[in-house]
Amino acid sequence: MTIQWFPGHMAKARRQVTEKLKLIDVVIELLDARLPLSSRNPMIDEIVSEKPRLILLNKADLADERVTDQWIGYFRGLGIRTLPIDALSGKGVTKLPELCKELAGEMLAKRSEKGMQGRAIRIMILGIPNVGKSSLINRLSKRSVAQTGDRPAVTKAQQWVKMGDTLELLDTPGILWPKFEDQMVGLRLAASGAIKDELIDFTEVALYAITYMMHYYPERLLERFKLKELPEDRVAMLEEIGKKRGCLVSGGNIDYDKAAELFLRELRSGKLGQVSLERPIDWEMDEPIGKPISLYE
Repeated sequence: MTIQWFPGHMAKARRQVTEKLKLIDVVIELLDARLPLSSRNPMIDEIVSEKPRLILLNKADLADERVTDQWIGYFRGLGIRTLPIDALSGKGVTKLPELCKELAGEMLAKRSEKGMQGRAIRIMILGIPNVGKSSLINRLSKRSVAQTGDRPAVTKAQQWVKMGDTLELLDTPGILWPKFEDQMVGLRLAASGAIKDELIDFTEVALYAITYMMHYYPERLLERFKLKELPEDRVAMLEEIGKKRGCLVSGGNIDYDKAAELFLRELRSGKLGQVSLERPIDWEMDEPIGKPISLYE
């Protein structure tokens, strides 16, 4: 599945981010804890350059904690501070102000030497659509200053948000890259809900996620869909889901699209438990688990 999606407002957002960077002291890169590398825009390194950076793994409550620990170690190896959080509940968020002050320490020391005091630390929050930027800003500011939603691309413009006298946050629209060259990236993003459902093939995406879960989380499928054993393949598993959820058409046949959509909604909402959709090792495989197939392959 090759997904191309780069609306005009996203191209504009990239230009605005680049222009505003000279005003920024610390960059917070917000990723989806369930798929950190797939939810990481490869243009960010180029845009952010040498600015002090903190990676937040949001929606950590939906991700497999053991896998999240692997990702923290992965980014530590790249020399990037990483913190798992849940912006909706606030878990981990209270640590952010102090971490930002640490990262801005060199800049603050230089200002102090020049007798410059008082200006708030300016932080830019970057991330792809639907990764939780607005929820994080609302949590940090303790009020609803950023529009939130369960659909991607809710934020359409930049805005500064004050947090007392010590921090100022710059919210930005989510920026996707023009084309996902890696089909697996597109599938993982689609499974997580980062791409508008109107642009995806529910069945293809569900078959990827089912394959991944059959490999890493078979017990979750057995428990959720009340099965005694797993079917022989991913298509048969989707058919079982369709039967259990009543996704049938005339003649008792399975409505694959409806079954796939229902499965993805349960996966995204956490009803299948804490599930990570990629591991660091997945990026080293020649044949990653869940590679795209047609329905009848």
